[in-house]
Amino acid sequence: MKDNTLGAYDIADLRELARRRLPKGVFEFFDRGNGDEVAVANNRAAFERIKLNPHMLVDTSARSQAITLLGKAQKMPIVVAPTGSAGLAWYEGEIALARAAKAAGIPFTLATGSMTSLERVAAEAGGSLWFQVYMWPDRSLSHGLIERARAAGYEALVVTVDTPVPPGREYNLRNGMTVPFRFTRRNVTDVAMHPRWLAGVLARYLLTTGMPRYQNYPTQMKARITALPMGRSMMVTDSLTWDDLREIRRRWPHALMVKGILRAEDARLAADCGVDGVIVSNHGGRAVDSARATIEILPEVVAAAGSRVTVLVDSGFRRGEDVIKALALGAKAVLIGRAPLHGTAVAGEAGAARAIEIYRDEIDRLMALIGCPGVSALDASYLAR
Repeated sequence: MKDNTLGAYDIADLRELARRRLPKGVFEFFDRGNGDEVAVANNRAAFERIKLNPHMLVDTSARSQAITLLGKAQKMPIVVAPTGSAGLAWYEGEIALARAAKAAGIPFTLATGSMTSLERVAAEAGGSLWFQVYMWPDRSLSHGLIERARAAGYEALVVTVDTPVPPGREYNLRNGMTVPFRFTRRNVTDVAMHPRWLAGVLARYLLTTGMPRYQNYPTQMKARITALPMGRSMMVTDSLTWDDLREIRRRWPHALMVKGILRAEDARLAADCGVDGVIVSNHGGRAVDSARATIEILPEVVAAAGSRVTVLVDSGFRRGEDVIKALALGAKAVLIGRAPLHGTAVAGEAGAARAIEIYRDEIDRLMALIGCPGVSALDASYLAR
């Protein structure tokens, strides 16, 4: 009988398997935070401070994780978050991740900085596809990218607003990992010590499309980008304002979300701009190192948003229990980023599917243990804060 666990029984197992398989520079790029990584640790500590308050003698035999999010039914209360390094974790990892999400009946969010074009992901994976966009200094180029996503059939647009400049992340400088990838004195030994990645990822790119680079960038932009440390080669702008969000709303006909909200007032301003959803996010601890944990901010944003916008959340979710806590605090769904990346690095689509399955199993078991007949029934009565 085939073992679909891959030897991973929780997300920590998948993380360790990914760490062994990937060059240090690639693994640290998507696993670590920013600065002293205070925010990464605090994201986890905040979950531990919230305790559960189980209900007993409740019939949970028909419990369900199904939700309706932004008008569309899905099988679980999670969404695969945008992660630009999926194509470095696995050859065309974006397609593998999107296929795993489709099989699980949940949305997949493709990042602007993906190594596979948005058109190919739509054509070869399909499913419920969202597209994440960073606005560039030349707004017309960003608007063109948004139009490409609309034409390719993406159902929702996620505008990330919490990185107006590239964060420091000094480990990327120390590791010498760049996009487009290039061999340096700092990384050549690291890469050579990981022959499976070298043969299965980097060599495959070299034999097909050349060195991995941002495939969604316009041709003229790709040609201008020289090899810079991962994270610092992404184009962003520090002149973004709420007027830009209003212009995107005017251009985008489908669901629109803004990602990176950390204040109740900003949730209200986003609603005034006509967005459909806000994503409470501190970029997984990868931007402002002293940012509060999103699970702490979530109730404030839910109260401010009211019924005007749908509230989602991400950053630091490693267990199904974390997802349960966020739903009980009013989030409609949770975006998961690093965990599916770990799975993808281990075994491509099968690894991503294993990560999603771990969440599914943990959420299901915990609902039974706390006496919850379905995720739609979760509320603050299940929490003892």
